[in-house]
Amino acid sequence: MRNIDVSALLAEARLNPFHLRLLFWCALIIVFDGYDLVIYGVVLPSLMQEWRLSALQAGLLASCALMGMMLGALLFGPLADRVGRRNTITVCVVLFSGVTAVTGFADSPTQFAVLRFIAGIGIGGVMPNVIALMNEYAPQRLRGRLIALMFTGYSVGGMASAGLGMALIPEWGWPSVFFIAAIPLLVLPSMVRQLPESINFLLRRGYTPRAQVLLSQVVASYTPHTNDVLRPEAGQSDKVSIGQLFTEHRLVNTLMLWLAFCCSMLMIYGLSSWLPKLMNTAGYGTTSSIAFLLILNLGAIVGSLTGGWLADRLGLGKVLLVFLAASGVVLAMMAIEAPAPVLYALIAAAGAGTTGAQILANAFAVQYYPAHIRSTGLGWAMGIGRFGAIAGPLVGASAHALELPLHFSFLAFAVPGLIGAAAIAVFMIRLSHWHLITVDSERPVAASASSPLPSPASVEQGTDPRLWVRPPDL
Repeated sequence: MRNIDVSALLAEARLNPFHLRLLFWCALIIVFDGYDLVIYGVVLPSLMQEWRLSALQAGLLASCALMGMMLGALLFGPLADRVGRRNTITVCVVLFSGVTAVTGFADSPTQFAVLRFIAGIGIGGVMPNVIALMNEYAPQRLRGRLIALMFTGYSVGGMASAGLGMALIPEWGWPSVFFIAAIPLLVLPSMVRQLPESINFLLRRGYTPRAQVLLSQVVASYTPHTNDVLRPEAGQSDKVSIGQLFTEHRLVNTLMLWLAFCCSMLMIYGLSSWLPKLMNTAGYGTTSSIAFLLILNLGAIVGSLTGGWLADRLGLGKVLLVFLAASGVVLAMMAIEAPAPVLYALIAAAGAGTTGAQILANAFAVQYYPAHIRSTGLGWAMGIGRFGAIAGPLVGASAHALELPLHFSFLAFAVPGLIGAAAIAVFMIRLSHWHLITVDSERPVAASASSPLPSPASVEQGTDPRLWVRPPDL
């Protein structure tokens, strides 16, 4: 009988066609996820003209998708830990693609708002699950880079949405760009066949033969045997509940993660919504103001890839902390009057820091939580973070309405970056010690006079049923 540590084999596996196939499908899902989210900004001018919307009404329509995304992350994250990630991803893809396509038939703001809210549920629900799935199967040495590469699909989808809007709307009207969103439904059968289920989920459910087949596809050196005992990732439980995010000494760390997610999303959505208008108010022409937004997104792609590369070498936590702090510093520097080339460089750096930090935060969350609550942990972090996403445009709107000088507006976006960095610093300090666990329960145990800490020798010789176990390598 062979006792096999599945997580160790997955972490040490060499990159192979299985990983590339998984990366392709996850990235494609993120591309259309980004397309469906950015599409509102593309059609907004046409909608305001056709339906004679006020700025307030347009803002409320924009918030519908964000509210749906918050609900989707909170709902589908925990659901995936119960019914499987592949099933949940499939439902979310059908939801956001199908409903977004139907939105092209909306003939009133009310219909449009309801459909955008429902599509937002799918958009918000799919993200934590594709991240968790990619994290589970990616080799340890490439994990950060693969997740970052996958997430560049978000910016690609946003750019595709803008490009198709410029090409289609003048001749075919705004509904045409919504109909494009149905494309994922055409490839759905192939996706369902090729997208793997979480191997830890299969083992928790007792589907060992299916898990063995998957493991043999990921690890070329593994050959299934009937007497193999596959051990899932340590610290798992058959029961899944939201309350587990706060047990096992996770309460403060979970709250710090939520705070960091809120701060990161506030900066991203606030800048994306108001950067062109802020620069236009500061005296830049319309074309120049939009160019700032383009530079912000190009910087986001560079930051995503650079952040993943650095995280694989220096550790996720350190790089995430630096990215958040750097975002705050760079945005604060935007308050200083400077020539346009310097401002472009600062905006690119801000895009790299803010979006790069969010992608790193996603990977940070999935690597922190045990596999059985991984989607729940990331889903709730992203869901709570949507409060920051909703607050971001409001911060920009308030600064614009109060006619504050440009430097005050950027300082308002800089502060959350520093707060988020402080939250991650607290998290890292709390995580920087070793935990004592028992082999049977795999739960932290405190030392006492009657139960002293085991010596290294007793652990190595197997005479003590406890082990020193380090927290996740963050």
